[in-house]
Amino acid sequence: MIIFALLVALMLTGMPISISLGLTVLTFLYTLTDVPIEAVALKLFTGIEKFEIMAIPFFILAGNFLTHGGVARRMINFATAMVGHFYGGLGLGGVLACALFAAVSGSSPATVVAIGSILLPAMVKAGFPKRFGAGIITTSGALGILIPPSIVLVMYAVSTSTSVGALFMAGVIPGLILAFMLGFTTWYRARKFNYPRQPRASMGARWRAFRESVWGLLLIVVVMGGIYSGIFTPTEAAAMSAVYAFLIAVFVYRDLKLRDVPKVLLNSANMSAMLLYIITNAILFSFLMTHENIPQEMANWMLSQGLGVIGFLLIANVLLLLAGNFMEPSSIVLIMAPILFPIAIGLGIDPVHFGIVMVVNMEVGMCHPPVGLNLYVASGIARMGITELTIAVWPWLLTMLVFLALVTYVPIISLWLPRSLGMLS
Repeated sequence: MIIFALLVALMLTGMPISISLGLTVLTFLYTLTDVPIEAVALKLFTGIEKFEIMAIPFFILAGNFLTHGGVARRMINFATAMVGHFYGGLGLGGVLACALFAAVSGSSPATVVAIGSILLPAMVKAGFPKRFGAGIITTSGALGILIPPSIVLVMYAVSTSTSVGALFMAGVIPGLILAFMLGFTTWYRARKFNYPRQPRASMGARWRAFRESVWGLLLIVVVMGGIYSGIFTPTEAAAMSAVYAFLIAVFVYRDLKLRDVPKVLLNSANMSAMLLYIITNAILFSFLMTHENIPQEMANWMLSQGLGVIGFLLIANVLLLLAGNFMEPSSIVLIMAPILFPIAIGLGIDPVHFGIVMVVNMEVGMCHPPVGLNLYVASGIARMGITELTIAVWPWLLTMLVFLALVTYVPIISLWLPRSLGMLS
């Protein structure tokens, strides 16, 4: 209890989570244990000496190239050409565009910025209420951490030694189902309130939109096809995606000038350094938890109480949703995974399925206050207050909670594809 009390106390002061983690661990180690400093230094070194961690800066770099390289605009044009004639067509196009961009960026805030900054003004101009468009973009942007490649899934894999490739494949079908459910909510509300529809695009217009966006869409094939076929590992796929994104942004679409590349590199380096610093401190926290046998004791206590799979998953969801009130996804995964993962394994829950459950909880957390990252990003784009935006997102947020229950208690949704591909037994 001392560990958690100290961590919460430091976080309540407004201190960044990464520093709170580090101070908590160091204070506890040096005052209440006899762990030698050499062991701490060795754990720090070996903890980040993982090949999978290299995927994180590469996916961040690829996402930044795509955000600045005109890929989002072309994906929006393609999406609206395909579904714009339905009720709430531009909104449906936004959901589809977010799903497509999520499949090449791996980042939720990047998806909200890239799609929202283009689509929201267009929706308002077309006669949609600003709340409607902001609700769609805020929640659909969360697909960026579920549909592979996902930086949060990589972090879960690093924390639990789970296969990154299996996690990526496990995220595909849940991501598509969630996109469909968010799209259905969008269509239903647009039909209910008689929001505008776009004229049906001709086959020629659809073909032109596809042809213009195909270079961005091919990145999905490069990453997922390369991993599935065994041509390269997920980390190598991340490096390939960064190189490919650079080439299409600078030399194919030419929306990104060579003189702007250093700025993109610097922004990516800053974001990568921040995440790696969080990972480093989280590894220390995990080391402390293991040294004190806290996960094992919690697992034994829950098992001795006769808590079954259903009860544990319910408690895990509640804890993760509560954590989403105070922390962003990377921190939640790195803090909570070492605690909950051993219990899940002890109950016979598949580690890949549990990873998807955790990530879906992160998605919900990104869309509600007080620290929902997507809320703040969308608030800046839509120029809406957090309270107003929170009211705007509730229909889609409710849809996400229904999906969370579905993916939690129907594991085949997550496990069917990786099992079919021979990635799981």
